[in-house]
Amino acid sequence: MKVSILQTALEDLTTAQKFYDEQEEGVGAYFLDSLIPEIDSLSLYAGIHRIQFGFHRLLARRFPYAIYYRVVAGVVVVFRVLDCRRDPASLRRSIRKSV
Repeated sequence: MKVSILQTALEDLTTAQKFYDEQEEGVGAYFLDSLIPEIDSLSLYAGIHRIQFGFHRLLARRFPYAIYYRVVAGVVVVFRVLDCRRDPASLRRSIRKSV
């Protein structure tokens, strides 16, 4: 199955990478190196994850982030990649803005 990443998700990844690089040099690259393969894994495992806020949610293994996606006409569409440490109401608002 093909995986498509929307601009909003790409912006989320860039923001997170910058945040982690500010914490310590190189951690932002490690963040991307960890999350990109997990997003790629959706080509095989899309649809098996729990639904939250109307999207499937894949929890990242190494960082406290969730990948929110839908399967649309045989394509996995990644809408957002959000920090799970945020307030759930804030997460819900962020996700609704991307629809």
